[in-house]
Amino acid sequence: MPDEIRDLLTKVSNDLSRVNDEFSRKAEETLAEVKNAGKMSEQTKAEVDKLATSQTTLCGQLEELTARLADVEQKRARRGGGDEPVESWGAQAIASEKFKGLTSSSVHAGQRISAPVKNVLISTGVAEGIVEPQRLPGIDAMPKQRLFVRDLIAPGRTTSPAIFWVQQTGFVNNAAVVPENTGKPYSNITFATKITPVVTIAHMFKASKQILDDFAQLQSTVDSEMRYGLKYVEEQEFLFGAGGAGNIEGILPQASEFAPAFEPDARTNIDDLRLAVLQSQLARLPCDGFVVHSTDWTAIELTKDSVGGYILANPQRLAGPTLWGKPVVETEIPEFEGEFLAGAFRSGAQVFDREDANVVISTENVDDFEKNMISIRCEERTALAVKRPEGFVTGSFGTAAAGG
Repeated sequence: MPDEIRDLLTKVSNDLSRVNDEFSRKAEETLAEVKNAGKMSEQTKAEVDKLATSQTTLCGQLEELTARLADVEQKRARRGGGDEPVESWGAQAIASEKFKGLTSSSVHAGQRISAPVKNVLISTGVAEGIVEPQRLPGIDAMPKQRLFVRDLIAPGRTTSPAIFWVQQTGFVNNAAVVPENTGKPYSNITFATKITPVVTIAHMFKASKQILDDFAQLQSTVDSEMRYGLKYVEEQEFLFGAGGAGNIEGILPQASEFAPAFEPDARTNIDDLRLAVLQSQLARLPCDGFVVHSTDWTAIELTKDSVGGYILANPQRLAGPTLWGKPVVETEIPEFEGEFLAGAFRSGAQVFDREDANVVISTENVDDFEKNMISIRCEERTALAVKRPEGFVTGSFGTAAAGG
């Protein structure tokens, strides 16, 4: 008898879950219909009323079956059932060997005595579907690296497959005071032509049509993750890109090596970044930002003075990462730990976007139509022109000073 009630209870629970899902979908369709047509159609109203009636009926059946099952279990426990009589927990405890011969004089203050108890109702003894697991809303997404290097660089757009520009490569200034009736000196300015290709960064993702239809939030999650994937590769390319056909030539391979002009007393990583600013300034391209690994920036923020006070940070207030009046971008790219980049990002480089990051869904890739699959493509087209490489300085913290 209890097994039959449990089976019926499971069936009613499943039916109620199905009706709830249908009711939710119909509610979304009804809202869309009212928004578009301004009212609910008679057919829709009849369908909604039918679902509401079914939901009420099933809830009543579920409540009645739950009460019946509890009543049967209680009666069975009182009179015993099955192959072995069921004793109460108290009776089982009293009959335990640990309680036999026990007297008040043998019990000490604070002493605990335990006895085994059989036929206890535990979670595994409850029929499936009676106790449902709690469903947390949303999707717990993976953590992402903060991407800000692009924000330092001057933005731009293009409609061409490549960026071409003329770069001044030198200037020999021979201007001088000239006596009357004397030939004037000639200065020399040299130029070179530069070209950088617009590259495509892209990746694909496969999914079934049904899962995206049934789980709407999954589509937005896939969209977000795929866009992040592009930005992560873009970050690496802007910094480390090796150049060549169809590739971005990054800033670091073109930047000047860090060569401190002098050795300050008790030199720190903070001093190194200031010396890099000086090197950029002497190249007549004032530094306007830094890129530092998160670990190195943490070490800088934790720098203390002789009495233990923080030099830069104030743990009791929030402040953006800045040093020497210039923004600091933290990166988590492992290869960059122990290194830094300082430079004239706004005047020394420029990003040209040919096509913004976009996500396209298709059902006509290979055999997608036949298998009810969809292909999702995310891509962007961009170019990075490092116009003044000498305006960027990169190196390791602690590099020896020139002549040192």
